[in-house]
This record gives sequence, structure tokens and C-alpha cells, in this order.
Amino acid sequence: MFVTYCLGMLLPTGLVLAADSRSNAGVDQIALARKMALMTVPGNRVIAMLSAGNLATTQSVVTQLRQAAGSGDPTQDVFAARTLFDVAAMVGAKLREVVEKDTRYVQPYGDPTGSFLVGGQVAGEGARLFQIYSAGNFVEASSRSRFLQIGETKYGKPILDRVLNHETSLDEAAKLAMLSFDATIRSNLSVGPPIDLLRYEENSFSIANLITIDDGNAYWADLKKGYAAGLSSIVDSLPPPPKAG
Repeated sequence: MFVTYCLGMLLPTGLVLAADSRSNAGVDQIALARKMALMTVPGNRVIAMLSAGNLATTQSVVTQLRQAAGSGDPTQDVFAARTLFDVAAMVGAKLREVVEKDTRYVQPYGDPTGSFLVGGQVAGEGARLFQIYSAGNFVEASSRSRFLQIGETKYGKPILDRVLNHETSLDEAAKLAMLSFDATIRSNLSVGPPIDLLRYEENSFSIANLITIDDGNAYWADLKKGYAAGLSSIVDSLPPPPKAG
């Protein structure tokens, strides 16, 4: 079973991107792999590719695009792409190509598909965020739909629906991302740390604010403890439902 959780948030000041590292969960086997791939050109572009699904498929897509970077090939050189939309189209086309090539060999053993979040910025336009489906087509985040998720999405969605808004800062959004992961990890064994978290400030063209949070991280422990205590306090303060009669 190849499952993960990846989250992207588009904000007026930039992006928050986060991905877990668990690639295979079972009774006696848990494997870890990085799900956030970064490709940068200082002062010109930052491209982040977050992946979920069949690890062999998604790694093949990322590796082939890395190898083509700088080649000048207009169909797969992400360093030559004019916009992040063009980058998303390249990722979608490469995903479609890999899935088409490998499906008949992989399908007898499991699902060969994958999906991606592609976020970042190319000079000349603002930060953007896309979700690429397993078919290779994609949608873009907007001011009316500020976050996109792939993988195990349902547990971490409610807090984002309730709290994330147009005025949320990058630091607040990063906090929400971690709480979204906490909810997911508590309810699903196929998602787990380390968590890669990038706060990208628009027009910085820098990934300096990339951190990795593992299970022993003091901030992660304090955040989970404080959030659990806060929820318990809120529940205690609310009145019970009315009784019959």
C-alpha cells in the first residue's frame, strides 16, 4: 500500500508546502521516502513537486524531469518553462507517459498510478500551486480554493476549512499544516513523520525556510500536546445538548 499525505496552501504572501515520508505501511513493514522534490534556479525559479501514490512511478517522474533540467527540451525542461503552468503540464505529461509505459507490468501487483502537487514561482509571475491527477490533467489553487491535498486527505481537511483564510500568514499557515498532519497521523497509520515543511515567501526565490520535523522534534511534541489540551478545554467549556422533555 503506497499512501502519504501532502498539502499545499496558496497565500497572498507565498506558499506553505508539506509532505510526510511514509511510503508503505503494513503490519510488519514501514518504509520511509522523501516526497518533496525541489528544483531551483537562484533569482529565477523555485519548483516543488510533492508526490503521492506508487513510489516507483512518482520517483521515475521526478528523476526523468531532473535529468532533463537544463537540456532545453521544450517538453520536459522545467528550467526553460515560461510559467509554473507549463511546469505543471510537463509533470502531467511525464506522469501520463510513465503510467502508460508501466501499467501492464505493475497492475497485477498493485496500483501503478500517482499524483502530484506542484508549487513555486517562476520569475515574471506570482507564486502558484497546482494539483496533478493520475491521468496527467490538473487544477490550480486560487483565492477561492487556497489549499490542495493529495494522498490521505480527509482527516486533515476540517481544520483547514475552518481556519485558513485570505489573511492567514505563512507562519500561521505552517502551524495549521502541522495540525492538519497531526489529525491525519492520529487517524491513519499510513501517514507518518518525518514531515518536510517549506514556507516559501513570494519573490524570495529561496528555500531557506525548509525544515524537517521528525517524531522526536520538541516543537512537534509541544504543538500536539498544546492542541490536545486546548481542544479538551474547549469541549469542557461547552454546554451539553438539551435533554428530552
